[in-house]
Amino acid sequence: MIELITEVKNEKILQNAVKRFREKGIILPTFKQQRNPELVPDKIKEKLRNIGLWDLHPLNLFRITWKNEPKEFGGLFGKVNYLELPKELTGVDARIILLIGKWFPTGAHKVGAAYGCLVPRLITGEFDPTYHKAVWPSTGNYCRGGAFDSKLMDVHAIAILPEEMSRERFEWLRDYVQAEVIATPGCESNVKEIYDKVWELRRTCKECIIFNQFDEFGNAVWHFNTTGPAIEEVFGYVNNGDLNLFSFVSATGSAGTIAAGDYLRRKFPLIKVIASEALQCPTLYMNGFGGHRIEGIGDKHVPWIHNVKNTDAVAAIDDEDTMRLLRLFNEPEGHKYLKEIGVPPELVDNLPLLGISSIANMLTAIKAAKYYELTDKDVIITVATDSSDMYKSRIKELREQRGEYDYIQAVKDYEKCILGQQTDFFKELTYRDRKTIHNLKYYTWIEQQAKELEDLNQLWYDREIWDKIFSQVDRWDELIEEFNDRTGLLKEL
Repeated sequence: MIELITEVKNEKILQNAVKRFREKGIILPTFKQQRNPELVPDKIKEKLRNIGLWDLHPLNLFRITWKNEPKEFGGLFGKVNYLELPKELTGVDARIILLIGKWFPTGAHKVGAAYGCLVPRLITGEFDPTYHKAVWPSTGNYCRGGAFDSKLMDVHAIAILPEEMSRERFEWLRDYVQAEVIATPGCESNVKEIYDKVWELRRTCKECIIFNQFDEFGNAVWHFNTTGPAIEEVFGYVNNGDLNLFSFVSATGSAGTIAAGDYLRRKFPLIKVIASEALQCPTLYMNGFGGHRIEGIGDKHVPWIHNVKNTDAVAAIDDEDTMRLLRLFNEPEGHKYLKEIGVPPELVDNLPLLGISSIANMLTAIKAAKYYELTDKDVIITVATDSSDMYKSRIKELREQRGEYDYIQAVKDYEKCILGQQTDFFKELTYRDRKTIHNLKYYTWIEQQAKELEDLNQLWYDREIWDKIFSQVDRWDELIEEFNDRTGLLKEL
C-alpha cells in the first residue's frame, strides 16, 4: 500500500545530514513558513535584505513562497503576487486572475514543488547529502527548481530534460547552478525517453536518488498546502462579498499545481477544477498523444500524483495560439495595439509576466468563462507558473521564422487567439470519464514504472488516502523543527 513519509528511516544518514547542514549554515524553512512567511524569524528577514532573489544563498530557501516582494534584490514579504486580466483583454465578463510565479527564486513556482520532494527525504534519513545525488527528471522548470534547491542545500544535482527544450534552461543549469545535465531525445512530450534514462541511472548509479515530479507526492503536497491557501487569499483580496470563486484552472504537467484544487474543494465545495493541456497532445481530453510547444505541460501520460476524481473538466489549447500570444505580449507592436484598444497600459506592461504555459492557462480560463456563460460576479483563478524571461530564445526564433512583428499581425493574433477562443475542445468529465483517465495510469506506472496495481486501485477507491497524503505536511514541519534544533543554527542567529 502507499507509504506515507512520517518517521525517521535511518538515524545514521540523518546525523550525516544534520552535520553537513550545520557546517554549511543551512536552515530549513517549515512548510508553514513558506505558506505564511510572516512566521519567518526577524533575524533571517534582516539577512535577506542583503540577498538577491536568485542568489545561491541557503537563506533563499525562505523565499520559496508566493508572497515575495516583487523585486530582484533585498525584498522581503507581502501579499500574494497576482495579476487580474480585465474584459478589455480577455473579451469575457468573468474576472480572470493569475498568481504570478516570476517572483520565486528561479522565476518559477516549481522550486517549491522540488522542495516538497527533497526535504521530506532529508529529514527522515532517506537522503544523505554527503553521499547521494539528487536526480531531477523534468521537461523544464522542475529540474531548474530541483537544481537550485540542491545547490542551496549543498547537494549534487543531476538534471534530465529533453534536448529540444529552450536554450535558457540548459545554459542556466550548466553555468549558474553547475548541475550535471543529461539531455534526452525529443521535445516537451517525450517523457518516456526521460524515464528510460532514469531506469539506466537506477541500474548504474547506486548513489542516485530519483525525485520524479510525476510520482513524488511531495510535489502535490506542497501545492495543496501552499498554492491552495495562496489562491484562497487572493480571492479574499478581490471579493467584496458578492463574488463567486467559480473555477480553478491548471495545466497538467506533473499534476502538482492542480492539487491546489483539492485544497480549494474543501473551502469552496462547488468549485470547478479544470485541467488544461495542449491540443497537439490531448492525453486527458481524448487519450491522445503528440509533440507540442507549450513547455512544461502535457506529457503523453497521466501523472501518478493526479487525483483525477477531483477534476471536473478538461480543455485542450492549440499551441499555435500560445506562441502567437507570446509575441503579442512581448513585442513592442503588440503592446502598442493592446493599449490602443483600451487595455490598461500598466497591465500591458506586465503581460511579460506570463510564460507559454501561463498563456495556455489564461486561454483555458477564457474557454471556461464562455462554456459556463459566466458573469462579472464569477472569478476564475489560475497560475502564471513562470514568465517570458524563460522564453527569450523562443521569441527570437519566432522572429527569425516569421519576420518582424507588426501592427497587422498584432490585430490578427488578438482577434484569433483571444477573442476567437470558443467552447470547442472543452469536456466536462463524468464519473466514467474520470475513471477512464485514472485507468490510463496503468500503462505508464504499472507496466513501465513498476508500481503496484494495489496502489493504483487505492488511489481510486480509498476515500481517505488523498487526505492522508496531503496532511503529511504537519508531520514534516515537526521533523523540520527537530532537524533545525539538532543543527543549532537557529539559536545562533
